[in-house]
This record gives sequence, C-alpha cells and structure tokens, in this order.
Amino acid sequence: MYDCIIIGAGPAGLSAGLYAARSSMKTLIIEKQVPGGLIAKTDEIANYPGTGEALTGPNLIKKMVEQVKLFGANITTDTVVDVDFSTKVKKIICKKQTYETKSVIIATGSNPRLLNVPGEKEFTGKGVCYCATCDAPFFEGLDVYVVGAGEAAVEEAMYLTKFARKVTLLVRKDKLSVAKSIEEKALKCEKLSIMWNVEVEKLEGEGLLNSMTLINNKTKETKIIVPKNGDMIFGVFIFIGYLPETSIFENKLEISKGYIVADEKMKTSVDGVFVAGDVRVKELRQVVTAVNDGAIAAVNAGKYVESLD
Repeated sequence: MYDCIIIGAGPAGLSAGLYAARSSMKTLIIEKQVPGGLIAKTDEIANYPGTGEALTGPNLIKKMVEQVKLFGANITTDTVVDVDFSTKVKKIICKKQTYETKSVIIATGSNPRLLNVPGEKEFTGKGVCYCATCDAPFFEGLDVYVVGAGEAAVEEAMYLTKFARKVTLLVRKDKLSVAKSIEEKALKCEKLSIMWNVEVEKLEGEGLLNSMTLINNKTKETKIIVPKNGDMIFGVFIFIGYLPETSIFENKLEISKGYIVADEKMKTSVDGVFVAGDVRVKELRQVVTAVNDGAIAAVNAGKYVESLD
C-alpha cells in the first residue's frame, strides 16, 4: 500500500514526487515511457527562472529524477490501463500489476495534436515528425516544413534551421500567434521562410514521404511539394497543439473539454485524487506552472493521507 501514487513523470509528476517523498510519504511514480514528458524533447528552456539560456529539457529532467530518487520516491515503467477511485483505497491497474494507494496525483500530461490528413499516420517516423529535438539530425541538409503558427511551432522551426538546408513554416492564417519578440526573431532568420494561408491536404510517398499537397484556404489553389536537388525525402514537423491524456479518467472524474477539473489545491471531484500539470483545466501550460501544480498537489495529498489516520 502506497501513501501516494503519481501517474506520469513529467515536470508536474516529478515535482509532486519530490514533495511527496520529502514529506515521508511512501511514493511511487508510474511512467509508461521515459521520465520527462514533452519537456524531455525540448532543446532549450529559456523561460525557467534562474537558469538562463543554457538549460535543456533532458538536463532538467535528469536533475529532477536524481533529486526525486534521492528523497526516496520510486519510479517504475508501466502503463496505466484503468483506475478505481470508488473507495478510500484507490486502485491503479497497470499492464504489469495493480497498485493500491491512499492518494493519487494525476500528471499524465498531453500528446501532440494530429493534422488528421491522409498519409499522416502512414508516414509518421518516415518523414512526418512531432519532435524537433528527437528527429532534427535525420534531416541534416534537407528541406523541412513546419506546420503551426504558435510559439512551439516557431521555436522548433528556428531550432530546425541548425540542421536543415531550408525551413518553411506553413501557417493556416495570415499571422503568427506568438509574442512580437519571437516573431521578429523568426522573420530575421535567413534559413526560415513562411507560407501564409496554407493547409496540408495530404501526404504521400513510397516508403518515405516525398509528396505533400498544400491548399491555399483563400484562393483554393493547390501546390504539390516534392524533394529537391535529388533528395529522397523531406521533413514535415507538426506543432499544432496538444490533447490531454485523460481517456482512462472519463466518467470517474469531472472533466471539461478533455481536461480534469480541480480547485486551487489541485483537488479533483473525488476525495484523495489530485491533478497537476498540462492535464488539468488552467490558463498557462509551462514547465514553471507544472512544477508549481505538482508541489501543491503533493502537499495537499499529504494532508489528505494524514486525515485518514
């Protein structure tokens, strides 16, 4: 029996694990892949207080994992397939085994939103990508296209210019949805160009991605993109937002538009179940707000566990 089980080992989950373990709760963090979540795939974190521009996602997560383990929390790799929050003893059903706990902190985060166009799933990993830090080196000296107009899309496009011959940002509207400072930086980048009012219609190829059909949503004209200069492939990186990972909690917690509803103490609609990070209803989804959520959730989970004794 655990005092606290945390589902997810991104910044929110690791922060929760740190605070829970430090308060002497028997703590387990369950992560289906590797610790870090989306931030583990981020090349540079420039907006985390006190760190400057030298901080990378993998480095931050490495330090957080070390710190969490130092205080006694356990991290296990398993996939949660179901949960039972109907009694005081909560059950977390995983592929490998079932765990019991007095309190739960949900920090499952979110996954990249798909374009849902023909060929996208077929060519994922074969030209279609969702992580610049992971896949940029595969496109060294090639042409790359980035779909999106937000901060993540622009920053990842800038990062890709370090590897690609040329990067083209495909924007659905006639403006970017970023801070002026980021927009100015992008417009000054010689290796980065922007196509406005375009959408991806389909992705095609034979084994590898080598054809993309774009449509101008104002003129309705189409344009087919193919590899240049004898290349066999080009890259399409998609950054159009994220979807919260909450499917296993449907009908078990209050959820609004896919996100878990909680109060300022991170308490959900079920006693003993808390939430932290991108998966909850909130205004700002950043590393700094995720670790804040994790700390608050763990402190209040501790108070809840104490009330049971």
